[in-house]
Amino acid sequence: MTTEQKSIGSGYGAETTAREVIGETRLDGAIAVVTGGYAGVGLETTRALSAAGATVIVPARTLDKARAGLAGLERVEIESLDLFEPASVDAFAARFLASGRPIHMLVNNAGIMATPLVRDARGFESQFATNHLGHFQLTARLWPALQKAQGARVVSLSSRGHRRASVDLEDAHFERRAYDKWVAYGQSKTANVLFALALDARGEEQGVRAFSVHPGAILTDLVRSLPEEELKATVAAVTPGGVKNVEQGAATSVWCAVSKQLDGMGGVYCEDVDIAEAVAADFQGPGGVRPWAVDRELAERLWEKSEGWTGVRFG
Repeated sequence: MTTEQKSIGSGYGAETTAREVIGETRLDGAIAVVTGGYAGVGLETTRALSAAGATVIVPARTLDKARAGLAGLERVEIESLDLFEPASVDAFAARFLASGRPIHMLVNNAGIMATPLVRDARGFESQFATNHLGHFQLTARLWPALQKAQGARVVSLSSRGHRRASVDLEDAHFERRAYDKWVAYGQSKTANVLFALALDARGEEQGVRAFSVHPGAILTDLVRSLPEEELKATVAAVTPGGVKNVEQGAATSVWCAVSKQLDGMGGVYCEDVDIAEAVAADFQGPGGVRPWAVDRELAERLWEKSEGWTGVRFG
């Protein structure tokens, strides 16, 4: 069933926190995987889920940093994973599948933003490779565990930045066009929305629903690549929509992962703890999802391309 890209009047809002979303809900026995779940919004997502009783696996590229960030949290397991390295993705997934456990919540939270041009060993641009292709491959490899949960949810963190660009399927890796770090970021965030759309269409019959999320404008380690003046300008540009703290920033991810308000739904882009409104391409407001990010034909074309780029298929 197609879920309409329209507010459901959740009763929450931009200032809602992850703990408020969880409320009295208990997640005892549930297993979550939160990429990048040791810093910023990811850490607050891990905190909220583990406090409600879930076991949270946190795959991390920098293990020492993850151990420091997660110190003292119960039911948290730290694993090694570098989304930029396909072999690392496969190795993590193989280790998890060998445990025989299901995954009830997969939160594809990790990401990079506005970085200089870097290519992986395949020649793929780093933001697209990390933010989209790494998570595409990870989700595919973990698919048996998601099916085993018989009611799993996959949450992909996108961004308001998706409004900067669609996905250029003919030159996704900037081999012919000039590299623009913000266009590259926008493209990768649009890809996250399209991935959730296509994944939900495939997963619904198997009990796997998918959502994409704009957490809000939050000053976390994600901005580490920005020079100080550019960071100030970026913050000023998002002021109309407000800057959130990490507790508020994690709220929409947690809502998509656990809320019964979304039972039977999927494939939608969410913000401020509600389903976002679909808006026109030239809409000037800070919120809403642009047409190219909810284009089902483009989502299918990106899916096929992503299978080719990664050499990975679901199922």
